[in-house]
Amino acid sequence: MPMPAFEEYEPAGDCACRGCAQRRRALARARAIPLRDGGHPAARGARRALVLATAAGVVLSGGGAAAVAVTTPAAGPVALDDPGSPQGGRAPLHGPKKGPVGKPGAPAGVKRIDRTTIINRAKLWLDAKVPYSMSEYWTDGYRQDCSGYVSMVWNLGTNEWTGSLDKFATKITKAELLPGDMLLFHNPADPNNGSHVVIFGGWADETQTHYIAYEQTRPTTRKLATPYGYWANGSKYVPYRFNGVTGGIVPEQPVPDPKPVPDPKPVPDPKPGDSTVFPGAAQFGPGQTNDHVARLGRMLIERGAYRFYPKGVADRTWSEHDRLATQAFQAAQGWTGAEADGVPGAHTWRLLVERQGRDIPPTVEAAPGPGGVRAYPGAAVFRPGRSHAAIAALGRQLIKKGFGKHYTSGPGPRWSEADRRNVEAFQRAQGWRGASANGYPGPETWRRLFA
Repeated sequence: MPMPAFEEYEPAGDCACRGCAQRRRALARARAIPLRDGGHPAARGARRALVLATAAGVVLSGGGAAAVAVTTPAAGPVALDDPGSPQGGRAPLHGPKKGPVGKPGAPAGVKRIDRTTIINRAKLWLDAKVPYSMSEYWTDGYRQDCSGYVSMVWNLGTNEWTGSLDKFATKITKAELLPGDMLLFHNPADPNNGSHVVIFGGWADETQTHYIAYEQTRPTTRKLATPYGYWANGSKYVPYRFNGVTGGIVPEQPVPDPKPVPDPKPVPDPKPGDSTVFPGAAQFGPGQTNDHVARLGRMLIERGAYRFYPKGVADRTWSEHDRLATQAFQAAQGWTGAEADGVPGAHTWRLLVERQGRDIPPTVEAAPGPGGVRAYPGAAVFRPGRSHAAIAALGRQLIKKGFGKHYTSGPGPRWSEADRRNVEAFQRAQGWRGASANGYPGPETWRRLFA
């Protein structure tokens, strides 16, 4: 009887027998993250088993059916997409390359990105219903797991993991959260056990007990109202802000009940030691936070820019309110083009400090906002008994948008209950409730109405 001949045998890729299924899982584990980069210890055994594994030979006698045997790790097969391991390791775009991918860490610089773009990028995978996977890569090159999703949303250019995303961000508090920030839980003792990350999309209610989470999870990308900080291990989720974020999305703030609004306090004379020298253009613009920005805002408010600051005060962080107010002051001097770009120069600063030049005209029409939309005139305008050109403009826009059913005449420049009820209807159409839909327009109501 001739000796049986043995040869390598590769079963069909879709073979459903238990041995082939275990072999495919072990192969996937062998391709997974190295242990030094946060991979699971079981992966080492899977790789060793694959090196030793051979397909059982087919005994060429009697025409018997082929019997296929596959060697698996002693610990048994480990599924790559383990439901308790919602993360992957750091990797280059378009999948792992030969050799180690390097230890996690932030690059020397990050790409600048605004919050609107961050949320729009988050919606790309949501609309595409990208399936969850720790081993597959979407067409844009990002790994289809939770940390790959955040890497894509922030446009990092690399596939990070939960153990490295914090290197690209700064820890913040719950009260500071804005759309585009992230909530991260990384379990350093066992990274594959529970570690997860989501993108914060805004608060779902006024109590701030739930928020809108954009996340990559099974079966596909989802957007869901989520308890703060998360369903499981909620207390361990830490809020972070991407270091490359610019500007901000300011949620609609409830407008308080009508109360007399005092005139803004005048800016006091510079104290001894306060410099009147222009601090330099580098102190102003997106991302800048300093005392010069606050002082600029106070001087602009005194010169007629009160309507550009919804709360009637300026703060130390540069915002679009500061740019529009500065631009209005420059336009009031008769400047155009680059001379009225909204960024203070030495001449603008001197006129403000020395209280020279023309004040900002007290009209809404003189203050165009982003994209040509007139600027929000301030909450004090929309109060019982007040008359203002902005009220008439508001009414016309409500009718244009289909929210004018409560008008029996007009609209006109005097604030009325019909104005309030129409605004309330518009706010409710945005999905707002409670104090956010009280009929008194805030900056976000104004922006959406004139968009």
